[in-house]
Amino acid sequence: MYFILFVDRVNISTAAPLIAADLKLGNTELGLVFSSFAVPYALFQLIGGWIGDRFGAWLVLTACLVMVGVSTALTGTVGGLASLVAIRLAVGFGEGAAFPTATRAMASWTPASSWGFAQGIVHAAARIGNAVTPPLVTALLAFGSWRGVFVILGLASLLWPAVWMWFFRDDPREHPAITARDLATLPTRAIGGGSRNIPWLRLARRMLPVTIVDFCYGWTLWLFLSWIPSFFFQNYRLNLQASALFSTGVFLAGVVGDTLGGVASDALLRKTGNLRAARRYVIVSGFLGAFVFLLPAVLIHEVNMAAICLSLAFFFLELIVGPIWSIPMDIAPRYAGSASGMMNFGFGVAGIISPFSFGYLVDRTGGWVFPFVASLVLLPIGAMLALRLSPDKPFHALE
Repeated sequence: MYFILFVDRVNISTAAPLIAADLKLGNTELGLVFSSFAVPYALFQLIGGWIGDRFGAWLVLTACLVMVGVSTALTGTVGGLASLVAIRLAVGFGEGAAFPTATRAMASWTPASSWGFAQGIVHAAARIGNAVTPPLVTALLAFGSWRGVFVILGLASLLWPAVWMWFFRDDPREHPAITARDLATLPTRAIGGGSRNIPWLRLARRMLPVTIVDFCYGWTLWLFLSWIPSFFFQNYRLNLQASALFSTGVFLAGVVGDTLGGVASDALLRKTGNLRAARRYVIVSGFLGAFVFLLPAVLIHEVNMAAICLSLAFFFLELIVGPIWSIPMDIAPRYAGSASGMMNFGFGVAGIISPFSFGYLVDRTGGWVFPFVASLVLLPIGAMLALRLSPDKPFHALE
């Protein structure tokens, strides 16, 4: 599911030069299109997390993927900026509830000692989606127009909810293949159906520090997801195929970072027994490493060196994912959907501001260096704020 959602999220970035030429859009308009996805996405981090806790992952994720698949297919029918923005809003609605609800499912279906790995591996699948989308879209373009590409990808996405409805159960105890040995490894506080009464304000206050850190992470991630193909295409005057190849290399580095970040966090937890250190240290290392390599990436004007530095920056940035997505499960496993949605609201807000601001600054300045400045500021701020996170203090509904 994570793979499919990210293919449908970033396919527009690869096709953006063709869409812009066909619909006569500038970088500012493209930035608006990219950011429009994030408006309902941010909103549904909160609402969607509650829906996932309330109604369960079986129903909610089925509805999410149907909406994403249909909206992606309809992208091929747009006639201008307004209809393209409307379709991206619809994709954002579909994707908004998906990740908090998936976290709800993972809290019930995976042992607490493996939460970092579980989050790392599913987000690694998302980055594989990032990596394969540029060459996939480019290959499909060889057989038709960009409009046909979206129709094909949207219809293919609709295969997933059919399998999910047949296979998944909200409560592991109801799955015919589950064993007593399996159940003994699962966290009893998180297992079972949805929570009806969620202490919104107290939980939101508890999650606010994580939300702010996630905003700092999300600002730079949105730049990569939205603008890296256009960065290579416009800044280095490459053709679409070469741009796709360099973009794939950058995104593949994120696959390794996602997986390693989750594995490292769980390994630290097993070695030290210190949950705070296991989550904090990996997140801080990710922020600082991304800063160190993003700085030369935007100052170097040789495409191969820039690609290497961007890849290393993206690798370190993605170390953050496994541990930061584990923190809502650490803090509030009973309300994992709502807690992770509150955290990822920060990511959604960054997605509203970051892509549009980047495109606007590229148009206004005529260059690609200055728009990266905000990332170079927010990455060390994120590292400092991450040192204040307390995943070892569980949330209690009556606190």
